[in-house]
Amino acid sequence: IKGKSKKWKQMLQFPHISLCEELRQTTEKYYNSLCERQPIGRMLFRQFCETRVELRRCVKFLDTVVSKQERQIGRIKTLVCFSSRCLREGPEYFLFRSCSGLYVLIHDYLSVAPFADYLDSMYYNRFLQWKWLERQPVTKNTFRQYRVLGKGGFGEVCACQVRATGKMYACKKLEKKRIKKRKGESMALNEKQILEKVNSRFVVSLAYAYETKDALCLVLTLMNGGDLKFHIYHMGDAGFEEKRAVFYSAELACGLEDLHRERIVYRDLKPENILLDDHGHIRISDLGLAVHVPEGETIKGRVGTVGYMAPEVVKNERYTFSPDWWALGCLLYEMIEGQSPFQQRKKKIKREDVERLVRDVEEEYSDKFSEDTKSLCKMLLAKEPSERLGCQGEGATEVKAHHIFRSINFKRLKAGRLKAPFTPDPQAIYCKDVLDIEQFSTVKGVELEPKDDSFYCKVSTGSVSIPWQMEMIESECFQELNVFHTDGTVPPDLDWRGQPSPPPKQGLLQRLFGRQVTHQAVTELPPTNYIHQGSHLFTNFAHLYL
Repeated sequence: IKGKSKKWKQMLQFPHISLCEELRQTTEKYYNSLCERQPIGRMLFRQFCETRVELRRCVKFLDTVVSKQERQIGRIKTLVCFSSRCLREGPEYFLFRSCSGLYVLIHDYLSVAPFADYLDSMYYNRFLQWKWLERQPVTKNTFRQYRVLGKGGFGEVCACQVRATGKMYACKKLEKKRIKKRKGESMALNEKQILEKVNSRFVVSLAYAYETKDALCLVLTLMNGGDLKFHIYHMGDAGFEEKRAVFYSAELACGLEDLHRERIVYRDLKPENILLDDHGHIRISDLGLAVHVPEGETIKGRVGTVGYMAPEVVKNERYTFSPDWWALGCLLYEMIEGQSPFQQRKKKIKREDVERLVRDVEEEYSDKFSEDTKSLCKMLLAKEPSERLGCQGEGATEVKAHHIFRSINFKRLKAGRLKAPFTPDPQAIYCKDVLDIEQFSTVKGVELEPKDDSFYCKVSTGSVSIPWQMEMIESECFQELNVFHTDGTVPPDLDWRGQPSPPPKQGLLQRLFGRQVTHQAVTELPPTNYIHQGSHLFTNFAHLYL
């Protein structure tokens, strides 16, 4: 991988298993977490299963069922178009249901005796070694820092690269003095905790959180394709063709579903907060206004962006997740029409006038809308939350069941297996020039104190488990390092009976002048090919994470 350090194997050197004893004692032994949710854990459990014939068959069956479910959902959707009777009584439907039942039964079987055996195997010990690496301290030396991409609320956003893997990210810097001056501690911590909690293909992920002397740093998914606002208004005629708008709406529905599953209401869905990746898929970004809704409760707050706030928000009424479905309706309307339903672009209109339109006036539809898109917009833009699609008890399931999505296989979409209708040109610039980004002024009149450290510790927690493990797999570090003896014997570093070799003794001159190489702090210059990039490199990101 381009940009991967020559010393990456030293940075990711496994500890002797005896150093993982505390991890072994403190790790919660849940099958779903260790063998399904965590990517490296899942791969190692499957490697363990490959050592036994009956377990190998179980894993093969599970993979077959997942593949069959993806194909079957598409077939069932086709059947719906012809006959509901075929859906209810067709033999393929019963096969689909039967396989799903067996899928659950096999996982139940694997989670008992095979899981217990796995916990006593060298494959689980290797998992502990990976967890040990995952929990190593993260500092500024973990990354190479590149140019500024844009501005956030508390500081700049820069491109950065993990030295050990070559993976590129966006580093959102929260200046400590700026946070303190604006009393933004709770807002910053809330965004970090929500980003850490949500693991979704359709929401920007938090991969690392660390601190420097002057800033707290959130390391996030880097999105190269610009934001939807730029694509709607600066790529020819305003708006998209229906197929593209429907595809983005489907991905947004999945993103909102993942947020709502964690009982998080987003509250700021708008084109500039929706970012495209290299392949044309979207992610929701900037979770600064997102908030957790306690089970069985409602919340209140007139927050959001004028023109996208739902009537219940404008009227300062209590709500749960209804504002997000309203905003999805606004966004779908804007993608089709090329302008917001309640305000015209570049036309000044008072806030109170926009809010009156939102509360009292029905939106108008041009001939750009098909009957399907008009139907979905009207159902999402119902003034009363109780009448709104997505707010009648089933959430995203209601929205995804709308006939406009009949051609979307949501299981394949969630797995990242559907091709996006538009792929960004890697050489194109999808935002304003980075030279136009304003510089932050110096914060005066604020001093950092030792008592502030408790807040900094809550934010700078190091690597985030699932994104870190995915990085190891995607960068092929896992494949290269996760090696076992072909004869099935236990490697020395996984033998609990052995002890790690003591480090070689150093002479006086080496101790005085030699450079210590640790897992994270390796001093080196960036590769030449990353220093002398073309002027357009990273310029697509100037609006990201604002």
